[in-house]
Amino acid sequence: MGASLLSLLGGLLGLVGAVLCVTIILAPLGIPILFLARRLFRTAGQLVVPRGVRHPIDTLTEAASDKSSDLGKTAKKSSRRATKKAKKKAKKVKKSL
Repeated sequence: MGASLLSLLGGLLGLVGAVLCVTIILAPLGIPILFLARRLFRTAGQLVVPRGVRHPIDTLTEAASDKSSDLGKTAKKSSRRATKKAKKKAKKVKKSL
């Protein structure tokens, strides 16, 4: 609903800006209004489209970095466990000797 309201407002501002630009004297007022209308249209479009579609590379990068950090944490934990087990085995070997 917000996107439709923004696009409607952008359309009205675009029409007003175009009319102001047609009159040479009011062109300095019409040009900024046209820029504002374009910004409203862009915002309305961003509200309609999901973020993953708008920025697919950013979404994939975030997912990959999350997975890599999880993988790094898992690797650290498993190396700590392996080190502890190796130390225990070394102590048992020393005691048996």
